[in-house]
Amino acid sequence: MTIAQSQSALTLPDHTQLPESDGTFVKNFQEHPQSLLLTDSIRPVLDRLHPDGQYVIGQDCGIYWRLVDPPERGAEAPDWFYVPNVPPLLNGKRRRSYVLWQEIVAPLIALEFVSGDGSEEHDTTSPLAEDGLKAGKFWVYEQAIRVPFYGIYNVDQASVEIYELVANQYQRCMPNERGHFPIPPLGLELGIWQGSYLNQTLPWLRWWDSQGDLLLSGDERAEQEKQRAEQEKQRAEQEKQRADRLAERLRSLGVDPDHL
Repeated sequence: MTIAQSQSALTLPDHTQLPESDGTFVKNFQEHPQSLLLTDSIRPVLDRLHPDGQYVIGQDCGIYWRLVDPPERGAEAPDWFYVPNVPPLLNGKRRRSYVLWQEIVAPLIALEFVSGDGSEEHDTTSPLAEDGLKAGKFWVYEQAIRVPFYGIYNVDQASVEIYELVANQYQRCMPNERGHFPIPPLGLELGIWQGSYLNQTLPWLRWWDSQGDLLLSGDERAEQEKQRAEQEKQRAEQEKQRADRLAERLRSLGVDPDHL
């Protein structure tokens, strides 16, 4: 059963009745920091876009798009995704998963982090209703969930591919002059940044604004403010030293600087 099939949502399970996990585990130690970096840096932007707080970010959370047996075969769990204009809690309870036949609103963007050779993230296999074959990730995001922007990030190749849903099919996006991929609904760009985060120096997937300025993490923002405060302190000290030297010179000339 797919979302397109007209069945009453009242007869279908909700997020509290579906499995919260399929028992798999994060495949490497870079994936969790990568998700944190994406979320931490974009949060101020999303808070401005959604002053009412109506949005969710998922990390390895199941998106249920069809009901089959076992239920996990009808779900896909992007490494990172963002859904606009939906409540962060459902009836005051934390979300166990994202159930499309309840929510209706699809994620605006879903990102997958390549752990193997990338074939899983590029898999266009369509499901066979008669045997419940698990659909490929690419097919699910394109044809079932219909995510407007799908990204495949490969840390080992220091690369990211971005696909946009155009006329019901994904078209691969081309980078701009900065080597970034614009995501127009967000007014942001995605690209690769070589640097250190949480003690790992790697090519990270990061956000930039439309002017090409890197969106900083909370720690980076705090460090930037610390540096600015230190610079202001140094400037103030330099000004004081100049004023003291001038006052001393005036006194040497017999002029009281306090009465000027």
